[in-house]
Amino acid sequence: MSTDYQHLRVEIDDQIALLTIARPEVRNALNLRTVQECHDALAVLARDPDIGVLIITGEGSAAFVSGADIRDIQVRTLADGLAAINSSLFTAVERFPRPTIAAVNGYALGGGCELALACDIRIASEHAKFGQPELGLGIIPGAGATQRLPRIVGLGRAKHLILTGEIIDAGRALEFGLVSAVVPAPDLLTAAKTMAGRILRRGPLAARLAKIALNASTRVDLDSGLLIETLAQAICYDSDDKREGTTAFLEKREPRFKGR
Repeated sequence: MSTDYQHLRVEIDDQIALLTIARPEVRNALNLRTVQECHDALAVLARDPDIGVLIITGEGSAAFVSGADIRDIQVRTLADGLAAINSSLFTAVERFPRPTIAAVNGYALGGGCELALACDIRIASEHAKFGQPELGLGIIPGAGATQRLPRIVGLGRAKHLILTGEIIDAGRALEFGLVSAVVPAPDLLTAAKTMAGRILRRGPLAARLAKIALNASTRVDLDSGLLIETLAQAICYDSDDKREGTTAFLEKREPRFKGR
């Protein structure tokens, strides 16, 4: 793992990787260097066979990620827009081969909300805030919110959030289905790690294949999705993990999965 990150901190403990965006002086806003460092860290973590779950959070208690750095946006051109700088990062998060959890510890605005949307599961602290205020800058949410947000909260609510720029609190985000749990701020990382532990007790190969099938469900027709599910299940049926999981169940013991 690279140790020269300027705006990231990466910690690994017992199969859980914790990636922290660390620019608290600007509420963890994403500039180009931070995006590049995230790409590097994700690539390294994806190659590590000992990583079972990735948790993403922000430094401090004020913000998860407050969005893209406005100074960067101010000078971006048509070519920068077509380069999909933040969108490509969030696609890498979505495609990360193991389950991902966003531990939203404060403001998740613009690109910060889009980063959370790219994660598989979102847990929020009680004081977290979510919003897509980009139209107020004369731009649109261009890193996934127009596509991922409707799939998660429904088209009507997504239109409301994007067109009005309303910032909602954690309780309303839970009501919308944007997050799956809201916890006191001091308990956020503990709750995220507890959830990660629950995932780690499942078959790792099955978790990886389930994530592939779930991600496909919003992109393909039902018949194609069911075919992906069938193929994923066939791989599971022929795996050591299936043999271990079923044997452990019948023997009334905890399974010892190996991810193959």
